[in-house]
Amino acid sequence: MEKAKVYFTDFRTSAWGASMPQKLQKLIKEAGIGNIDFKNQFVAIKMHFGEPGNVSYLRPNYVRAVVDTVKELGGRPFLTDCNTLYVGGRKHALEHIDTAYVNGFNPFTTDCHVIIADGLKGTDEAYVDVPGGELVKEAKIGRALMDADIVISLTHFKGHEMAGFGGTIKNIGMGGGSRAGKMEMHNDGKPRVSQKKCIGCGRCVRICAHDAPSVVNGKSSIDVNKCVGCGRCLGLCPADAIHSILDASAENLNKRMAEYAWAILHDRPAFHISLIVDVSPYCDCHAQNDAPVVNNIGMLASYGPVALDQACADLVNAAHPLENSVLGEHLVGNPEDCKGHDHFHNISPDSSDWKICLEHAEKLGMGTRKYELITVK
Repeated sequence: MEKAKVYFTDFRTSAWGASMPQKLQKLIKEAGIGNIDFKNQFVAIKMHFGEPGNVSYLRPNYVRAVVDTVKELGGRPFLTDCNTLYVGGRKHALEHIDTAYVNGFNPFTTDCHVIIADGLKGTDEAYVDVPGGELVKEAKIGRALMDADIVISLTHFKGHEMAGFGGTIKNIGMGGGSRAGKMEMHNDGKPRVSQKKCIGCGRCVRICAHDAPSVVNGKSSIDVNKCVGCGRCLGLCPADAIHSILDASAENLNKRMAEYAWAILHDRPAFHISLIVDVSPYCDCHAQNDAPVVNNIGMLASYGPVALDQACADLVNAAHPLENSVLGEHLVGNPEDCKGHDHFHNISPDSSDWKICLEHAEKLGMGTRKYELITVK
């Protein structure tokens, strides 16, 4: 298979030059978004609206740039995501839309409507075959996402406490699964609590939608029969007392995520955009975000989701860690760790190997990890 083309532009501009949204529009046009026939087609722009309190999600200005381009090409775009498993601001459609609007993703700023793909309570799902699926034969996908004629993924590239990083495949696969679909993807991963480290604060209890953690005698424990393995408690624990159990389930999470993405993308027109900006160490699903782990790098676009994720990972791993970040703190006294160029493992040592997801996606036929990086000035 020949290399996929991944187009890149940095965040440099000048007082007399193009704005960042204009640079994004130029990038996606150079990457060939116009090769898709958008005329009168419903276009799902799959993104993450950010959790209330988190400010590292993508700015609405970038979304508007994509929306304007799609409309210019004759498409009918809408912004979409599916409801979450956990307690927060996006568990059902009413609060999910409220969160989107509060964070700036409303028709006045983006000129585009928000549709929650799996409906009011996360039960409006389509059952979609997974060609070549090993762990998932039939994925549960938000129906509006499958009703769309074209899918555009617009991704904030960042770290992730379970998957290593959150990129295009995670945005589509995990994000596109209905609430039941998300539970299916997570259902093997079971975290445990270090009793020595636990301070009994109860944050894990408050964040869990399934009543799995409990605090007894000042120490937390997790009922694995109730836990769905979503990993929210891992990133929230202030004492780093919660860890995933490293077994085949960590691999299965990444594989299922790829299989869900493949169910959505197989035999459908799709285009992918990823911004390496405000690279927070953990998922945007948290109600807060830590300092970026590397400097802002750039915007990328491609028809190949696998190559796009690989290119983003390579660029982040090649970047110098910022001292005032969790990555910088983890590398204090261990500068040799930088030579391994796996910042994602250094951020979350207990996360699964992110390469598993890309290797599995490649095996499924979603694309190649090999890419040619083309710079757009």
